[in-house]
Amino acid sequence: MQRMHFVRATLAAIGLVAVAGSALAQGYPNKPIRIVIPFPPGGTLDTVGRLLAQKLGEQMGQSFVVENKPGGNGVIGGDVVAKAPADGYTLLFNASTFTTAPMTMKSVPYTVQKDFAPIALVAKAPLSVAINKNLPITDIKSLIAYGKAHPGKMTFAVGSIGSAGHLSTELLKRASQIDYLVVPYKGTAPAFQDLIGGQIDGFIDPILGSLQYHKSGMLRVVAVTSAQRATSLPDVPTVAETIPGYEFYSWYGLWGPAKLPAEITQRLNTEVNKALAGEMKDKLREQGLLLTPGSVEDFAKFQRSDMERSQKIVTEGNIRVE
Repeated sequence: MQRMHFVRATLAAIGLVAVAGSALAQGYPNKPIRIVIPFPPGGTLDTVGRLLAQKLGEQMGQSFVVENKPGGNGVIGGDVVAKAPADGYTLLFNASTFTTAPMTMKSVPYTVQKDFAPIALVAKAPLSVAINKNLPITDIKSLIAYGKAHPGKMTFAVGSIGSAGHLSTELLKRASQIDYLVVPYKGTAPAFQDLIGGQIDGFIDPILGSLQYHKSGMLRVVAVTSAQRATSLPDVPTVAETIPGYEFYSWYGLWGPAKLPAEITQRLNTEVNKALAGEMKDKLREQGLLLTPGSVEDFAKFQRSDMERSQKIVTEGNIRVE
């Protein structure tokens, strides 16, 4: 009898939670929504996040306010969302660094898989292999030749430890069998400055960051990391044209706190996909991004797969934040 009472009480509690979640979703959104971007303003992540916030606001009739909370390689902003109420009014917009950076750190106050609800995968960003213009390197083949002729002397910047650019740099190092030094920077801006100035030889980062410098002749993009050539750089070959099978992207997604009601998660996913089908599509493509509309389940599956691949690179490269 006691067991039956316990089961009934448990089912009743579950029912109350479901009803509360459904009621919350029916009136959603009825106040401004905060989108936390855990890095400083500027850069591809911030650009895409603000564009998405604008479109979601227009579609849903409510303000989506972007709040930059940099620090701790993205952990500070991520922790804000992890600890926020699961009501859909505090969301996280972040890059793949969100899932990979914790793999390189001793301690992170949250677990990506347990403390966040995946909502939507927004876009994938091919990376560019940018080289100092004064080096005799015009493609991956000449990069490999130069690297092997100067073992241990070439330097490649990384904007942040555990970022897509960092993992791609490590992967290229292994695939090409070049011995070069990886130099961490606090952000992409100083890395590009040193690359242009000749203090650094190479830098792998999303195409959007290097595009203007390449077009102005301040540096040279010798390859892109996507499977096909980028529409924004049609004359630049892929790494895979020299190293078959090489493919790597940064990617951008939207998350909420764990236990976000399914109705709200689905509503936001639908609205993101709607935004990607509208004028936002052309704006992102102009910046060299690949749109990735799909379901909540698609995003969760993609995240798991990408994390497994990234963990392998981090482990084999012994990548750690010092």
